[in-house]
Amino acid sequence: MRWVKIKQNEKEIYGLVDSENITLTDQDWDGVLQNKPYNISSDEQIKLDEATLLNPLGRPGKIVCIGLNYLDHCRETGTPPPERPLVFAKFTSSLNDPNSDIVWPSALSSKVDYEAELAVVIAKTGRDIAEDVAIDYVAGYTTANDVSARDVQLGDGQWIRGKSFDTFCPLGPVFVTADEIADPQQLGIRSILNGKTMQDSNTSEMIFTVKQLIAFCSKAFTLEAGDVILTGTPHGVGLGLDPEVYMRDGDLIEIEIDQIGRLVNTCREI
Repeated sequence: MRWVKIKQNEKEIYGLVDSENITLTDQDWDGVLQNKPYNISSDEQIKLDEATLLNPLGRPGKIVCIGLNYLDHCRETGTPPPERPLVFAKFTSSLNDPNSDIVWPSALSSKVDYEAELAVVIAKTGRDIAEDVAIDYVAGYTTANDVSARDVQLGDGQWIRGKSFDTFCPLGPVFVTADEIADPQQLGIRSILNGKTMQDSNTSEMIFTVKQLIAFCSKAFTLEAGDVILTGTPHGVGLGLDPEVYMRDGDLIEIEIDQIGRLVNTCREI
């Protein structure tokens, strides 16, 4: 199923989406995660392009991030592929909605970068999950932009602050249940900045697969229902270009993942 969350009359409502329309339901986020029964709440359909779309995941307990997880990204940065996943985090206060502004203070950063990422959402609590059953712990997938203030990220020597500015984790708009994605390692993934394609790759380039990441992370810490794993970004980030390219005030950044959808945000430098 393909779920979106919209705001209507000051209420947050989950609906099922097709190419143009949203069918409203009485489902909540827990019900979406657990695939619980639901009712159609209205015969009325909302036009997708007229809806106020929200981050479909609510507020996850953890946003787990993976660095340097695409072979093509390692090649462009001249970095040897890691021997094990490079794990960091984004604070939940960085969460952002589709079509909302990505905002940063110019006094803090002048090198704000885009990162197209496949976001994996955990369905149920697990610890020390075996790789051969790890995919059973996936509720579904959405599109993410791991926005990064490179000067802060690299200047600190520790990534969390530069990755966790408010608004630096847009997600959505569509949450696609796991049964809709036959193979998460065969998805085209792209970023488009002001109409120009910057990243164009495939999740087959991942060094560590979705199931390997779940198994690895869960050996160290419990994964809980609703947690999100951002699985890394492919080549073409602004930092890796010559000359480097960063987002500026008024820029439009789009993240696309085949079979899932397109995430669009506008940049605001204040």
